[in-house]
Amino acid sequence: MPQTQRITPERLRAFFHPRSIALVGATDNSGWSLNTFANLKTFGGGPLYCVNPRHETVHGEPAIKSLRDLPEPIDLAYLMVPASQLYPVAAEAAEAGIRNLVILTAGFSETGAEGARLEQQLLALAQERDLLLLGPNGNGFINASAQLAPYGLPVTPPLLRGPVGVVLQSGALASAILTLAQAHAIGISLLVSMGNEAMISTTDVIDYLIEDEATRVIALFLESIRQPDELRRVAQKALERQKPIVALKIGRSALSARTALAHTGALVGDDAVNDAAFRQLGIIRVDSLEDLLITSGLLGYVGPLPGRRMGVVTPSGGACDILSDRAQQEGIELPEFAPATVERLRALLPAFSTIHNPIDVTGYVVVDRLLTQRALEIVIDDPGFDFVLCLVDPPRVEPAQLQPLLERYDLLGKTVREARLPVVVLANTCIDLTPFGRSIVERAGIHFVGGMEHGMTALGKALWWSEVYRAAQEAPSQTAIPDKIILDASPGGTWSEFQARKLLEAQGIPLVPGMLATSEEAAVQAAQTFGFPVALKIQSGAIAHKSDIGGVLLDRASEDAVRQGFRTLMNLAHSRLLPSTVEGVLVSPMRPAGTELLVGVLRDPLWGLVLAVGLGGIWAEALKDTSVRVLPVDRSEIVTMLHELRGAAVLRGTRGQAPVDMAALADVIFRVSQVALGFQEHLDALEVNPLLVSGPTIEALDVLVTWKDAT
Repeated sequence: MPQTQRITPERLRAFFHPRSIALVGATDNSGWSLNTFANLKTFGGGPLYCVNPRHETVHGEPAIKSLRDLPEPIDLAYLMVPASQLYPVAAEAAEAGIRNLVILTAGFSETGAEGARLEQQLLALAQERDLLLLGPNGNGFINASAQLAPYGLPVTPPLLRGPVGVVLQSGALASAILTLAQAHAIGISLLVSMGNEAMISTTDVIDYLIEDEATRVIALFLESIRQPDELRRVAQKALERQKPIVALKIGRSALSARTALAHTGALVGDDAVNDAAFRQLGIIRVDSLEDLLITSGLLGYVGPLPGRRMGVVTPSGGACDILSDRAQQEGIELPEFAPATVERLRALLPAFSTIHNPIDVTGYVVVDRLLTQRALEIVIDDPGFDFVLCLVDPPRVEPAQLQPLLERYDLLGKTVREARLPVVVLANTCIDLTPFGRSIVERAGIHFVGGMEHGMTALGKALWWSEVYRAAQEAPSQTAIPDKIILDASPGGTWSEFQARKLLEAQGIPLVPGMLATSEEAAVQAAQTFGFPVALKIQSGAIAHKSDIGGVLLDRASEDAVRQGFRTLMNLAHSRLLPSTVEGVLVSPMRPAGTELLVGVLRDPLWGLVLAVGLGGIWAEALKDTSVRVLPVDRSEIVTMLHELRGAAVLRGTRGQAPVDMAALADVIFRVSQVALGFQEHLDALEVNPLLVSGPTIEALDVLVTWKDAT
């Protein structure tokens, strides 16, 4: 199998559905072996062979000396031998006709250069012999749909089948995920611990889950993004197939390793780029394991939500207040009930109840156990809602009279299934279901979302994804990639502003006029051409930020001031720089005050060119108010970026200032992004700072370009 060939979902389908398994390196002295054997005996009906050349019996079973001695062909070998013995064992598996290997063994690329060498040898063997490897340094997988668990950590029954596929770049967290899923009756289809991803990658498994009929939503725990192009591909495929991807990506606190000379590099950390990329790909990003499972469970069991208008039925006034506050935070609308709904609720509820959305059916539920149910049936009929949320806690302890309780929850399950619109059943808190509670939930076919806080967070995420999905179906993104810009010479290093200006002017970017002066007289002549006052800026590719060294002089209002300023700047430059790097002084007319923005494009080592837009000028790094997207983007997305800024009110017009022409501003920023894309592999950073917006005028006042081979 060539390394560049994609591992297909069809091949993985066979990998994840083995009918017979060999446990290689099985021993009674290893907890890994004991766990894996117990899992395979508990969740597996096919033949299981323990392979160990030094023992007659292992785990109470006759031991097989070698894979060559197996009495029949098998589908999967689970390898637990030491790293130094793994290559010959894998070769032996190939000779025995075993094509699928799960490798628990650690000691490979995660340990350093020697381990990486061993891993590459193993990969080369697999490619040569058409083997498929999961791992190494991974715990294996749990196929709940098929009730199979070749997995190295304990799996406590029952293994609940369900709609959530789980892919983990962590082995140990799988136990936490399984425990949490079981505690909230969230069934899984497949759980995979990826290990080092020497061959089968995270994106390969995502691709498989997209085509897996048992999977409706995909939950990811990501430590790193190893194949961004493949993640783009499978994310687009998932969106087309209506399968949400929910991701917990760790590393928010890590500082960016880039050393870009532009201000943009200080403003845009790696995590901000990941965040932007996920949004653009339609991947839901969450902040905790609880939100990962609860959001995935909501989307898996309820599916996409048709809109943001929510009706709420609760038995608690306090819960109404909490849910109202959280709805506002999540951008969820709470329309008032239709008049017919009000009349029906007034006829149902006690006279002391207040009829509005959210509705508190009051503590009278203690007297009438079906009061919440009847109110829910009325609210479901209201045409003003896109979905209904009902607050109902599942039972925890079996009551003395069981039948009325069973009937009550069975009726709720029937109502949810037959409702004309989605119904979200929410528990008060994110408390674990008891075994009795789980039995009631499974019997009634109800999915309880875990608690008001996590539940409302999940609703906000689900609504965002539903809107992204609908938008993608209605108008798929088709942002054009511009033609490559042909440069006069191979670029290198950092260009002076004057050099960068000529390049951007040729591409139609509006810039404040400027003339390069190499003498006092030329500076004065330029100032006279533009009219006083003028700005003077030293020009050298060796200076990225001229103002940091005093290389910018403003408001030169006379010939003498221009002459003196020219001498000052040239003396400063020659005292700090090699004379050969000093080009002269750029003379530009002063502009009236306006709104200053930063528009920067930098090269992210993972995602490529990234656009950042924010409040600019001297405040850019102080305010750090930026919106980020991975290129390419279209003009409408740039308008969205501008509205995302905390300082967006300044652009809309405030305290007597005229509003900015957003369409014109977005067009200029779009042109900057297209120019950056046109430079393709050469560009490291392109920055316009500030981009001045004053009335109808939009002008770049300063520009910076650095190239990939900058030192």
